[in-house]
Amino acid sequence: MSNLKTEGTVAALWDFFGKIARHGTLFIVTVVLARLLDPSDFGLVAMIMVIVMLAFTFTDVGLSSALIQRRRVLPVHYNSAFYFNIFLGSTLTLVTFFSANWISEFYENERLVLITQVMSLLFLISSFSGLQITKLRKELKYATLAKAEVGAAVISGGFSIALAYYGAGVWSLVAQAMSRGVLHNLFLWKMSGWTPSFSFSFKALKQLWGFGFRMFLSEGLIAIFARLDIIVIGKLFAPATLGFFDQAKRLLQLIITYASGSIMSVMFPVLSKVQNDLPRFQNIVIKTLGIISFAVFLLLGTMYLVSEELIVLLFTEKWLPSVDYFKLLILSGFNIPVSALLANILTSRGNSKAFLRVVIYRNILVAINLYIGFQWGMEGYLYGLFLVSILAVMLTIKFASDEIKLPFYMFARPVVVQMVIAVISVWIVILFTEAIETYNIVLILLKSTAFFIIYFLISGLLKTSSYQYVAEQIEPIIKRKLRRNNK
Repeated sequence: MSNLKTEGTVAALWDFFGKIARHGTLFIVTVVLARLLDPSDFGLVAMIMVIVMLAFTFTDVGLSSALIQRRRVLPVHYNSAFYFNIFLGSTLTLVTFFSANWISEFYENERLVLITQVMSLLFLISSFSGLQITKLRKELKYATLAKAEVGAAVISGGFSIALAYYGAGVWSLVAQAMSRGVLHNLFLWKMSGWTPSFSFSFKALKQLWGFGFRMFLSEGLIAIFARLDIIVIGKLFAPATLGFFDQAKRLLQLIITYASGSIMSVMFPVLSKVQNDLPRFQNIVIKTLGIISFAVFLLLGTMYLVSEELIVLLFTEKWLPSVDYFKLLILSGFNIPVSALLANILTSRGNSKAFLRVVIYRNILVAINLYIGFQWGMEGYLYGLFLVSILAVMLTIKFASDEIKLPFYMFARPVVVQMVIAVISVWIVILFTEAIETYNIVLILLKSTAFFIIYFLISGLLKTSSYQYVAEQIEPIIKRKLRRNNK
């Protein structure tokens, strides 16, 4: 038990610091590029990237998840999955390349033809490193993953900034994506220590297919419905509007990644290892949910308060339209990490059938909101997204509670309690700071500090389970540091 806990903790820490370095680099690059480029440039790339990210779900067809979940994996499983991924990547590159004219006509923008053709190569590029990533994740070797990701992000980011500075425009964003993919491949092949051998077996693929196919369908539906809003906005609104929305959405995703992304990345392989030990499984899930709930609402509340000052400070006033989109997206931001953890409960125990059902039901809610919400414009869609998020989390809790035989309230309580505390804390901070006029960076520090204090104070006074789980993790670190200082 202690070995798995240690391995999981080390993996989560490496993944967390890797994400900080990688996303920090990408964030800095984005800030610089946002000052050098027009919002419409980001909108054009967003139109293509949404197609690319949707198609990426077909480069794996669930084989990676099956390899991680499966207890006994032979070399032939890895090799067969590797060559099958190459075939899928090549196919998607050809399909996307020859669909460039159709995509351009859909968005009614001729500039997209060449951009689409160039970026179609991303499928082939990524297919060469998928199995290295899967094997490293299964073995909890997140240090290697982090080093490869950060190295690729730093070099490609510098390259794209140089191109933007010399007037490359939208092509600097294309070059960033392409160079990052190539460099990531090179680093993983050099650092992972795994290379494929010349063995292939349809029987091995079939053994992975039962679990993997339902995971593929689930992940495909998630990818499609998570990005349909980009397609709809790109079709109904100008590229600049999509640029504002996409920037706000990416900023929120960055925050969520810092709040819980590393824990979520590691939870699937960790839970898979204890899937048959139900009491231990239950204990890990409840504590993790409490910690995630505390961290997510802490960061979301902070970002809601400082959204305007932060966006103006980072991207300049030309990005002000992103503020309203960002605030409304924050309201539904809790859905992503909470649902991801609950989904891990189903997938790590091999219940891909229940996971697929959850995904179908959740996406029906998303589709209803896409149809109804946009009738009231962008704001109507985003307010509807908040209601969808609440219903989706409740639905996922129901399936998760049935799977590991824990009552519904044990899952819902930490989420609801920390949400209410965050709302109260935000209201208090707004009440006392709305009349203050000062520099953006001073307001950011003032609002965030006040929110942190109030949020921690209320959680501590109420002795919420989330607060107690966080304290359990922090107290040993503080005690060790005090002992060192006393020596």
